Amino acid sequence: MEPVSMIALSMGAAWASGINLYATLFMLGYMGSTGNMTLPAEMEVLANPMVMTAAGFMYCVEFFADKIPGVDTGWDTIHTFIRIPAGAMLAASSIGDVTPAMELTTALLGGTLAAGTHTTKAGSRLLINTSPEPVSNWTASISEDLLVIGGLWAALNHPILFIIGLVVFIILMIWLIPKLWRLIKTIFCKIGSWLGLCEAPINIEEPQETVKNQVNKLPKT
Repeated sequence: MEPVSMIALSMGAAWASGINLYATLFMLGYMGSTGNMTLPAEMEVLANPMVMTAAGFMYCVEFFADKIPGVDTGWDTIHTFIRIPAGAMLAASSIGDVTPAMELTTALLGGTLAAGTHTTKAGSRLLINTSPEPVSNWTASISEDLLVIGGLWAALNHPILFIIGLVVFIILMIWLIPKLWRLIKTIFCKIGSWLGLCEAPINIEEPQETVKNQVNKLPKT
């Protein structure tokens, strides 16, 4: 396998695992079993019918859990301990027979990338759940599934284009995660204030508005 294709496969598998692990496992196994791609020796187990059946079953479970507000956040929380290690393992196993140092480096990069995509997905879903209607959850879930399938297809068939797109995605992710964290922190602070567990977040605009109102009440000369 050429170095560019190897990088695209390893990072593509890690990236997709952070979004939807079971769809990633099933798609790689399916493409390997049908001859659409040659899996590295360490990944040939994904084409095993038993593994594909388990991945397909878990994908069906996630397909429905991912579309129920609140349930999807709980599902993402549990899979923090599954998607990230799996992303690291897939990245390391996709580069074939290499030195232990190279394998460990790839695992660290893959795990970090899977953690980033998982955090972005989970944070986005938590914000979406602040809206009571379910349509946004369905739209986000279906979009994520299509993104995983399209991303893996691009990684296998157009590795250079995928790597360019992945770099753009990482830049957007680095820009977005701090903003998601601040918004999520604000939401939890508001919920905590309602329950009396903490003080309400301070809105710096409120004192300014109060001063303006007081000034307007002053008698005009």
